[in-house]
Amino acid sequence: MGHSHAHGDLDAELSIDPTVHRRMWTAVIACLVLVVIGLVALWPGSTDGGDDPLGLAGEPVAAKVNSADVEPCSYDPLLGCRNIEVIPRSGEFADQRLEFEQAIDSPIRDGDSILVDIFVNPDGTVQVYFYDFERSTSMLLLLLVFVAAIVVLGRWRGVGALAGLAASLVVILAFVLPALLEGTNAVAVAVVAAGAIAFIALFLAHGINLATAAALLSSIASLAITALLAWVFVVACKLTGLADESIGFLGALGGDIDPRGLLLAGIVIGSLGVLDDVTVTQVSAVWELKHARPEAEFTELYGRAVRIGRDHISSTVNTLFLAYAGASLPLLLLFSEAGQSISSVATREIVAVEIVRALVGSIGLVASVPISTALAAAVVASGTAPTDADADDPERDATA
Repeated sequence: MGHSHAHGDLDAELSIDPTVHRRMWTAVIACLVLVVIGLVALWPGSTDGGDDPLGLAGEPVAAKVNSADVEPCSYDPLLGCRNIEVIPRSGEFADQRLEFEQAIDSPIRDGDSILVDIFVNPDGTVQVYFYDFERSTSMLLLLLVFVAAIVVLGRWRGVGALAGLAASLVVILAFVLPALLEGTNAVAVAVVAAGAIAFIALFLAHGINLATAAALLSSIASLAITALLAWVFVVACKLTGLADESIGFLGALGGDIDPRGLLLAGIVIGSLGVLDDVTVTQVSAVWELKHARPEAEFTELYGRAVRIGRDHISSTVNTLFLAYAGASLPLLLLFSEAGQSISSVATREIVAVEIVRALVGSIGLVASVPISTALAAAVVASGTAPTDADADDPERDATA
């Protein structure tokens, strides 16, 4: 959920006006109550998978490739095929030798770990189909490297960030996906889930303090703007949400899923992580500026922090656009090869969706800078930072 910015001890370094302190936490509690009410009201009643009309249920079987030799194809001896012999590691056919054919240019080689689907025909013959390569070992290694890097650099804050990431995944898996499959309003689900993730991730990563509270409220306000803009322009651009081929499979499952709502939900949830990053950065900047210049008032704090925010936004927006462009690169190449103009390509729904997603997300990011900066500046302008003489005063620490 963005970068981990250290401001866990900053509240103790500033004496915030008690009235402001109380109002901030009142607002946080009010938002928390709304999120909890939303979770209770929208929580899915059942997580059963249904009848699976597409035959998607069931897990493929892990298998080891024993050989992958080029031999004449069974259906045409004049052609060459790669005959794959595998040994399943589990299931009914564990440790047995099974064979299937692949094209001669198949990337499967002797010693590979793959996943296969195994079916028994009515006449008793066994058919094996290649499902995918088995990647769990290499991906687990990458995950361990990621966790180690976060913990070594971030230490306890890194642990908190990882806990927030895990909690975010739990919210998505336990609430978002079942609720969407149940046919619940996708935008409502996304907004409530984003609010829950913001609470959990921010407070776990940055601690329960006024600085985190300011970042949280700013993130929620910016997220509301992003959700509103997404709804307006998805409707105005007449985006149906049907450009993604996965929607067709979801429709075949018989669920009451709104493709347009699903598109809006994706934009809202996808924007949250970057918004958190920007708001936390801005709040931390304001807190540090106040500590460095105790006499600074709201106007000075806001002006200096916004200049920091401009630099941050310029790089973040560019990163956001490059991420979307990179994901759509094969599609853009396809349209380019077909000789279509840029305007024609950009207005095709499958591309327009990514453009709207990037632009709406970027506008939300831009809005988050003045919102978070103004809120943080208003909070810290009500207090003072300690001088060197009273930096170690226990009474001052007790009242902070």
